[in-house]
This record gives sequence, structure tokens and C-alpha cells, in this order.
Amino acid sequence: MNDIKILEKSRAMVIEALAQNMNLYGITQSAGRLYGLLFFANKPLTLDEMKEELGMSKTSMSVSVRSLLDLNMVEKVWVKGERKDLYTIKEDWYQCFFDYFTIKWRAAIMMNSSTMEKSIAKLKQLIDDPNTSEEIRESAMGDLKKLEERLNYYDWQDRLIDSFETQEILNFVPTDKKKDK
Repeated sequence: MNDIKILEKSRAMVIEALAQNMNLYGITQSAGRLYGLLFFANKPLTLDEMKEELGMSKTSMSVSVRSLLDLNMVEKVWVKGERKDLYTIKEDWYQCFFDYFTIKWRAAIMMNSSTMEKSIAKLKQLIDDPNTSEEIRESAMGDLKKLEERLNYYDWQDRLIDSFETQEILNFVPTDKKKDK
């Protein structure tokens, strides 16, 4: 096998692994392959260049780029004299990790907490209603306790996310392995 084939095979293996890994986190494999392509690119690429390299449709390419932009994993860059939009990955993988989980976790926490708070209000009304049977009141009190415990968990998770955003987490888990010791 000649040198260029070995290099291409090595890159293809990594790109496929990145795509499969990112798919575990809800990012399409197409977007994962696009990210891998940009990772190995030595320059920012246009949508047309990415489309040609990956053989994806323009729509799929556009959706993948938008998804990666929304997750702060890719950025649009300006190059003098270039009229088309150019894209590159964000080089700070730690910040990408923080951004990804912050975006995803905050959305989940907000949705779940809001729903649970509304449910808690209904359960309290049910518990306080003198017409509620004792059996239903006991079940409602059990549900109320479970939901309040879950809200405490979401509060903890929210504070963990804060530590990602401020990078305070790095005081406890440094990026440099040598500093761990």
C-alpha cells in the first residue's frame, strides 16, 4: 500500500469513529463525518468542497453544518477575497465538550424541571383538596416526594453545568494529566 493510501485509510478510520461516537450523543453520522473532514482539513472549507469530498446532498450538508454551528463545534470564518462561506472546526475540544453538554443539558433540565414544577403544583392542590380520597392523597404525596427529589438532582446538575461554563470544573479535573497527580 502506498503512503497516500495509508494516510487516507488512517483518516477514514478516525472520521468513521468520530461519526459513530458523535451519533451516540445525538449528532447525525453525516454531521460527524463532516466534523471529521474539517478536523483533517488544513484550511477552512466551503459547503461545495465539503459536499464534493463527502458525496452528501447540499441539503444534508447544510443541515449538518447548521447543527455543528448550533453546538459551537464549527465556526464560520472569513477569508479575504473569498465570497463563499467557509467553515472550520473549533480547535479547543475541551470548550466544545463544555458547550455541547451545556447546550443539551440545559435544554433537558429546563424542560423536565418546568414540567415537574407544574405537576407539583397540581399534586399540592390534589393533596389539599378535602374531597380527595385518602388513597389518592397518599399516592400524590409519594409522587410529590419523588418529584421534589428529582428537582434537587436537576439543581445539582445545573450547578455542574455552571462549573463547565465557568471552567471551574478544570480545578478538579485538569486537562493536563500531569496536574492530576
